[in-house]
Amino acid sequence: MERCDALVIGGGPAGSTCAGALVREGMDVLVLDRKTFPRDKVCAGWITPAVIETLRIDPADYAARRVLQPITGFRTGMIDGIEVETRYQGNVSYGIRRCEFDHFLLERSRARLRLGEPVRSIERKGRYWIVNSSVETPLLIGAGGHFCPVARMLGGPADVPESVVAAKEVEFAMDAPQQRACSVKPEMPELFFCQDLAGYGWCFRKGDHLNIGLGREDKHGLSQHLEAFCAFLRRRGKIPTDVPDAFHGHAYLLHGRSRRKLADDGVLLIGDAAGLAYPESGEGIRPAVESALLAAATIVEAEQDYRLQRLSRYEQRLQTRLGRTRRANRLPAGLQRYVGGLLLSSAWFTKHVVLDRWFLHAQQGALRAS
Repeated sequence: MERCDALVIGGGPAGSTCAGALVREGMDVLVLDRKTFPRDKVCAGWITPAVIETLRIDPADYAARRVLQPITGFRTGMIDGIEVETRYQGNVSYGIRRCEFDHFLLERSRARLRLGEPVRSIERKGRYWIVNSSVETPLLIGAGGHFCPVARMLGGPADVPESVVAAKEVEFAMDAPQQRACSVKPEMPELFFCQDLAGYGWCFRKGDHLNIGLGREDKHGLSQHLEAFCAFLRRRGKIPTDVPDAFHGHAYLLHGRSRRKLADDGVLLIGDAAGLAYPESGEGIRPAVESALLAAATIVEAEQDYRLQRLSRYEQRLQTRLGRTRRANRLPAGLQRYVGGLLLSSAWFTKHVVLDRWFLHAQQGALRAS
């Protein structure tokens, strides 16, 4: 039987960040993931300077061997509507490739790794967890994304359905003709909202790579919405006509709209496993990283007493950091299209509300890691 002080299920940004923080505190941490790394991960793939600061990443060092695309502006609007171009004085975000970013964080964590191994069983014996009949730990951290087996084990209120965001996207390396046919500027990703404001599509160029996708709170007809979005991009000459038909889907929960149980005796959920994506933009990397560090701080303070009454401080910290959100009342469809089109064609509203507040979270400083 292999033993560790903490077992993290999932090696993405949440899992690796939490593992790294605990290793720095002297804990023996094991990360288990069903995939081997580096691995492809469905994601638009951009991070804000706050993430760079919190993770203490040296941009020049990281970019020397990996993709780190500076973003200095955005082109936005509604699909088939007016486009608004917003420029900033400096870098307000960075484009990354998740296969590189996640591998970098996992290696840097210095945790022990068991990769290419799915979770087959989780048992509770006294104050210990037994995973796959081969690992024993007093502390289990669920960081396996939306379908995390630890989240499934913890469950939640059975009478409250989860409001899931569904997305489809593709990222591929463009050949020379495709690069010439792509008018999207690498430093200026393009974001276009659906007419009913229930989601948005994006087109993001990272050097030779192009990422196209669309996500919606209403998953019905997702493929049709995606096809319509791609047709819109082609009509406006933004993407090549021969984009690979290799779109992959994924799902996640928005913060404040999930009823998942985040903690129990000897167990915590972080990142997408906890349902923490920002409600307006769907971004999950920054909440994942921050939740990981808040969880680590709670674990260290608990001083090996992992009863729920000690770990519940984690949920309080999350609420303080992320706030409490409630679902906004929806306007009638016709009024939504009118109001949405009016606001999204406003340069002021686009910059100060859509971008600065919803997508960049510029109003909130970086979380300081201890």
